[in-house]
Amino acid sequence: MKPVLPVLLGVVWLLMLECSGFAQPVKSGPAFYVVLNSLTKNCTVVDKTPRTDTPNITVASDAIYKTRAEAEGAIKTLKPCNP
Repeated sequence: MKPVLPVLLGVVWLLMLECSGFAQPVKSGPAFYVVLNSLTKNCTVVDKTPRTDTPNITVASDAIYKTRAEAEGAIKTLKPCNP
């Protein structure tokens, strides 16, 4: 009988390497996000990745902005921020 465990571990390891979750892009400078407070209906600009487990806070756009001014300008055009 052949040892199955080493072969199985090798296959699992190769599958893990193929997953796109391990291929994170290198952060090249500041990043700004637009988030929406669903209670107050106000959008704000944050410079940290928004947490998805925070109640009443959602990401207003999937876009990542390079400057704060660019993100603040986007607030005027985003539909969730201007009902």
